[in-house]
Amino acid sequence: SSGSEDEAKPGTAAAVAAQKREERLRKFRELHLLRNEARKLNHQEVVEEDKRLKLPANWEAKKARLEWELKVEEKKKECAARGEDYERVKLLEISAEDAERWERKKKRKNPDLGFSDYAAAQLRQYQRLTRQIKPDLEQYERLKEQYGEALYPTSDSLLHGTHVPSKEGIDRMVADLEKQIEKREKYSRRRPYNDDADIDYINERNAKFNKKAERFYGKYTAEIKQNLERGTAV
Repeated sequence: SSGSEDEAKPGTAAAVAAQKREERLRKFRELHLLRNEARKLNHQEVVEEDKRLKLPANWEAKKARLEWELKVEEKKKECAARGEDYERVKLLEISAEDAERWERKKKRKNPDLGFSDYAAAQLRQYQRLTRQIKPDLEQYERLKEQYGEALYPTSDSLLHGTHVPSKEGIDRMVADLEKQIEKREKYSRRRPYNDDADIDYINERNAKFNKKAERFYGKYTAEIKQNLERGTAV
């Protein structure tokens, strides 16, 4: 029995060694697979980052805009399929807080960016005047019935002398012109230069400062200024 036990011990030790070796090989294979997976993921991330770097600077904003437009189109199709008005549905989904915030933002917004050139000023004036126009749709329908296709002129149409404006239209034009003239008269005009005025400034900026100082402190310093001019100041 002792001999059989001695023979079994070397076999058991060899089996344990083989088992440990197999376990180490399995762990090695797992680490090898994990390393390959990490290398693959790193390569994919490098490729994606290179694509992102090659995209335009505002790509994210454009992408978000396109996604929003797609959602809007899908929403419009759903509303059309249900026979609902999309604008009404959109307004119903807006909360009171969002509506108030948008109204405050709209009031803060100043569409007049100041004078840039005469073409931009003329365009802004044209847009402002056209927004005030309230077309008479009934009169338009009557003209369509009266003139037919001649109401829509082409390059071959002779327009001079073919249209006589109505008295109401002339009155509206005159009233609008008078309103523009009245508003233009309220604009601040550049004050003319007075050659006889005293020169107490060294440049245009100093002249503006002196005028401002005179407006606020002139009544307190009038006597001192007179004494200095007469040479009797103490």
